[in-house]
Amino acid sequence: MDEGHVDRCSPRAAPEDAVASHHSAARLFRLPVPEHPFEHVTVFDPGDRRFRREIKSHVTLRPLPVATWRGRRVTHPLRTFIDLAGWISLVDLVTLGDAMLTLLKLRRRDLVDYCAASTAYYAGLASNAASYVREGVDSPMESRVRLLIVLSGLPEPVVNHRLLDARGRVRRRLDLSYPHLKLIIEYDGRHHIERVDQWASDLERREEFDDGDWKILVITAEGVYKHPMRTLERIRRNLILRGCGSVPPLNPVWKQHFSA
Repeated sequence: MDEGHVDRCSPRAAPEDAVASHHSAARLFRLPVPEHPFEHVTVFDPGDRRFRREIKSHVTLRPLPVATWRGRRVTHPLRTFIDLAGWISLVDLVTLGDAMLTLLKLRRRDLVDYCAASTAYYAGLASNAASYVREGVDSPMESRVRLLIVLSGLPEPVVNHRLLDARGRVRRRLDLSYPHLKLIIEYDGRHHIERVDQWASDLERREEFDDGDWKILVITAEGVYKHPMRTLERIRRNLILRGCGSVPPLNPVWKQHFSA
């Protein structure tokens, strides 16, 4: 995290009982959140609200769950999730939720229950997003690929499926897959190309799956951001070819969340 962000949220910039919130809270927790031009601070008395350039000051008169993180007061991650529901997209919010479970070791059930019980203004939006959050997700792009698939109406892939050897030990972990179809959806980022050793390892891994009749469908960033329709058509076609049965046509709802 940029130290400049931390400094603008420090006690020097706000009353002592103020808390970093919204985007600033997410940044302090080192969670993936879209860039935002302002830092966010929440205070508990309207008289404590301070107007400064690059700081968005919020006021609440209601109890607010507060945590201490790296020596700073910050809204609890579960409350941060709700607060951000009014500021970022559904896809970004689910990506944030997936990362919260992985990086902060929170439980999905706790997130879902907290959002359902909350009376905060954006609790409804947060509850909807929480229903899409999954445990075991390793990267923001995996979240985006999964959301693209789910919002299109295609069957949801299994997250973090584990293949075991004869002794019951984990042999491979599949980020996204349809185990009953032996179909793997694999996001391949730029780092795989830039690192020769990783590239060689991936080739060997893919050959191993080919020998076991698995099909690996590789998705790139371009396939998510520039050609999502083409990506969805590839996935739908492979689901049909692998014997998925009745695969629904693509639901155009996905276009509300991804550039078509």
